[in-house]
Amino acid sequence: MIKTIPLNSTLEVTDFAAYEKRFKALADQKRLHLLAILCKEGSACVCDLTDLLDIPQSKLSYHLKILLDADIIMKQKRVHGTTTR
Repeated sequence: MIKTIPLNSTLEVTDFAAYEKRFKALADQKRLHLLAILCKEGSACVCDLTDLLDIPQSKLSYHLKILLDADIIMKQKRVHGTTTR
């Protein structure tokens, strides 16, 4: 006998697009390392993150934008730079 499990009818295909974007953003070692630092510190200045990750600021900005676009992190502009959390 085959048993079927009904799918949740309220789940829309557009929901999968948001999940896919987040999973793709997380599928990178540098971004996972970046998230681990942010989870531990709570927030960090971009200049501090470049030192901690040992990558140039342009490469860090690339990774931050991907995480921002996936709504995984938030940025907060300050008078003396940008803080990411």
